[in-house]
Amino acid sequence: MANPTLLITGASTGIGEASARHAAQAGYNIALAARSTKRLETLAETLDQEYGVQAAAFTCNVQSWEAQEQLVVAVVEHFGALDAVFANAGRGLEGRGYSGSDPEEWREVLLTNVLGPALTVRAAMAELKKSRGHILITGSVAGRRVMPGSFYGATKSAVQSMAYNLREEVKGSGIRVTLIEPGVVDTPFFDEPQDNALTPDDIARSVIFALTQPKSVEVHDLCILPTPPIEE
Repeated sequence: MANPTLLITGASTGIGEASARHAAQAGYNIALAARSTKRLETLAETLDQEYGVQAAAFTCNVQSWEAQEQLVVAVVEHFGALDAVFANAGRGLEGRGYSGSDPEEWREVLLTNVLGPALTVRAAMAELKKSRGHILITGSVAGRRVMPGSFYGATKSAVQSMAYNLREEVKGSGIRVTLIEPGVVDTPFFDEPQDNALTPDDIARSVIFALTQPKSVEVHDLCILPTPPIEE
């Protein structure tokens, strides 16, 4: 039986890169997508050599419908099928609150964090219906909690709603939908190391847990938080 194929957007660093490694170890062929393929090509070679799976790098701007449509076509041409998609591409904001951040940057965050995964889902839907596949989307605990003036949190609340509504749309098709909601993760997303933070591998293990459940099991939400520090 051929290895299943997983497409990951935002695969060049952090959660996307870690998930690619863990998924390859679990026997998935990996389609790696990001704006630039420089890091992806090196990662693809590593996955090939270390885990004996097929891996390939694809350039994609997730804000573009045409780019996402072409991405899925290219992935299916390369691997023969598409079994799962991890819509993981996202970005944060400089500054804090509505009064302390740049409205032009809000546009980029909105297009990447909300339009991006929506376009990924739309582009992959037909292939995932064929394979009775799996859609995973990166949300955030920031989408569940009230944070002062968090435009980023507002986009992740939209992602949560997207996953819930998508699950209703695909009901009965065999497609499973999982929302991954990390707490603070120590990734290049932040300029400085974060105290008491999760690692990308922590999130990747949760991604693989959801992916590798039997077809009869759909993991709806995984909210992953660091254990509070021990009080001495």
